[in-house]
Amino acid sequence: MKNTLWFVLLMAFVLGLSALPASAEGPSDILARAKQASGGAAWDGITSIHTKVKLSAGGMTGTAESWEDVATGRIYGSFALGPVTGAQGFDGKVLWAQDSSKQVRVDDSEDARLGALNEAYRRMMAYWYPSRGEAAIESLGPRVEGGRRFEVLRITPKGVRPFDLWIDASTFLIDRVVEKSALETRTTFLSDYRSVAGVKLPFVSRSTNGQERYDQVGTVEEIELNVPLKDEMFRVPPPPVPDFTMTGGRTSTTVPFALINNHIYLDVRLNGQGPFRLLCDTGGSNVVTPELVKTLGLKSEGTVEGTGVGEKSEDVGLTKVSSLQVGDVTLADQVFAVFNLSAMKEVEDVPIQGLIGYEVFRRFVVTIDYENSRLTLTLPESFAYKGTGTVVPFKFNGTIPQVEGELDGIPGKFDIDTGGRSSLTVLAPFVERHGLKARYGAKAEAVVGWGVGGPHRGIPVRIQVLKLDGIAIGNVIAELSLSTRGSFVDPYVAGNVGAGVLKRFNIIFDYAQQKMILERNSHFAVPDSFDRAGMWLNKPGDAFLVVDVTAGGPAAEAGIKAGDRILKVDGLDASKMGLSVIRTKFRTDPAGTKIKLTVESGGAVREVTLVLRDLV
Repeated sequence: MKNTLWFVLLMAFVLGLSALPASAEGPSDILARAKQASGGAAWDGITSIHTKVKLSAGGMTGTAESWEDVATGRIYGSFALGPVTGAQGFDGKVLWAQDSSKQVRVDDSEDARLGALNEAYRRMMAYWYPSRGEAAIESLGPRVEGGRRFEVLRITPKGVRPFDLWIDASTFLIDRVVEKSALETRTTFLSDYRSVAGVKLPFVSRSTNGQERYDQVGTVEEIELNVPLKDEMFRVPPPPVPDFTMTGGRTSTTVPFALINNHIYLDVRLNGQGPFRLLCDTGGSNVVTPELVKTLGLKSEGTVEGTGVGEKSEDVGLTKVSSLQVGDVTLADQVFAVFNLSAMKEVEDVPIQGLIGYEVFRRFVVTIDYENSRLTLTLPESFAYKGTGTVVPFKFNGTIPQVEGELDGIPGKFDIDTGGRSSLTVLAPFVERHGLKARYGAKAEAVVGWGVGGPHRGIPVRIQVLKLDGIAIGNVIAELSLSTRGSFVDPYVAGNVGAGVLKRFNIIFDYAQQKMILERNSHFAVPDSFDRAGMWLNKPGDAFLVVDVTAGGPAAEAGIKAGDRILKVDGLDASKMGLSVIRTKFRTDPAGTKIKLTVESGGAVREVTLVLRDLV
């Protein structure tokens, strides 16, 4: 699960601090009248803004503080909300973020870059001062809402994406800012305008993605204009003092893992208790279940939004864990999201008590030995590579490593995701932009995955070559995503590379140097395959539940329907078979293999013969 709470909150209150236009004729006239209504020439002398804000979100309260350079669009801000603290800065070129444990990350994603440039444009009030930033500005005409009349301007800063300003036609003050980012459309409402040193500023902002329970509200408590600014406050901070220890002065530790459904599971100790089974995901946040929170005697705070590959948002709480132990390494005072993963038990057929990922990978050089099911954490200063693997540089898309690559010659950006069970998921916007359904003659729509937010539907195809920064991986099963919401609708990402591809290598991740090293292992030449049964199974009890059946596939031809329960496979009780075992069988047994199934439908039991067939 990818949780970006702190980033969204900080951007929300920053947006609420910008004084913005309003009026009614052509765009230039509207902006001129807006400036006059907001203070007119008094804005000409404003060079900086320092603000202290009270935050409210998800049942939690906190504070935030920001410094804005009006002339250049630079900003530095910090916040504290419930158990979470953080900071963020933009120096005009580099956007960086600092989490609760002071770890710093430069976000190089296209979505973050465009968002930061738009925010800089607004902070500079370049709509009033075109010399600070060129943009195309058009009127979208009048709108009426709730008995109020608005003029709406669409502003597209040069080389960036558009955002809309809704202007109250009665006051000529901005009512809201609307911007569509990679995964959502966020609206920030501005109100309670007050005069400060001759200019009018909004003292209340409310940021929403349309789901009210996740709204964030910022209320200005103190504001200063033309405060002195120091260049260093906008720069990327130095690394923090280590917040971890390694037993006995060791420089590395190695632990075994279980690879189930292509997911890495580790035994982890929390607050000295356990071990607990947690999933390991390169870009995932720390997560624990409500049941584990209760076991540890902790308290969950707030309700924030969690999203994943599914199309539903989920409620997520927050808590702080005093110690997180992986092998001989112990991390102190880690913030965890609290998320109910009980539904994933029937998807994975193993209990999942939580997740770790980015926070661990950020501190160490991490080696994932897929060949021998071992994970090694090494102190960065003690790591020296002497192998013959291929070094692949990456940037960060949020907390996820992202590399440049190609899909059958089409260039794009690819996220590296050990938490993805598939080989390659091609994101829906990329599929549409390049006409991939027609290119591959894609027909067999199916449930191809399941995660936070529910099932993921796609169309499996076989591609000839996937390249990751020059490394060619042939004959890969790719799933063309059909998502309309969730993490697979990012228009700036081509695909998500999962463990189906990654397990062909032993991989070294060096987050500090932003590179990974890929070493081919014995799995590299194993042919990639897709489910040959034509159905998605979960296991909510002692039987396999048919959740989805592919039209025209072997299961459909055998008369199997969604909702059926498979009691036996070739005479063996389903209660004695793991879900990952049957999924592997359906995927790897040769086409033409006949499998006898005992199927229960509405209380009636029958025997059917399933003949496996290649669907891709």
